[in-house]
Amino acid sequence: MSKMHVKLTVNGQEVEGLAEPRTLLIHFLRENLNITGPHIGCETSHCGACTVDMNGKSVKSCTLFVAQANGADVTTVEGLVNEDGSLGVIQEMFREHHGLQCGFCTPGMITRAHRLLQENPAPTEEEVRFGMAGNLCRCTGYQNIVKAILASADALNAQKEAAE
Repeated sequence: MSKMHVKLTVNGQEVEGLAEPRTLLIHFLRENLNITGPHIGCETSHCGACTVDMNGKSVKSCTLFVAQANGADVTTVEGLVNEDGSLGVIQEMFREHHGLQCGFCTPGMITRAHRLLQENPAPTEEEVRFGMAGNLCRCTGYQNIVKAILASADALNAQKEAAE
């Protein structure tokens, strides 16, 4: 199969490369761009370890062809750090509230939490649990993940109020 030229913006930087149209976005990110935050878990879209933000929506990059992402704006967990390279609010809250154990699902969880909090800046516990339902963690009981996301919402809202 012939390769196609793909061009997208990943974590704020324009990138391009050659890939077969059937190449999955997760493989293009990891193998062509060396962006290893999104993980390959189930390759069926069930676990969410590969979750990225594409054009303002959470997507499972293991079931999306890179051809479908051509021209898109993609954000991975690496793109959620602060400008100085320090942890972003959600990443810091996951650390502070121990919203991780082995860490395999964490990049997808954080990326999905980012979009969830963009869509709903002040979610209830029930809304967090529903909003994160497509991301599985095999190590935790989700309680600390939910706490981390709720704490992230509080911290982000406090930042927003302080800036106004």
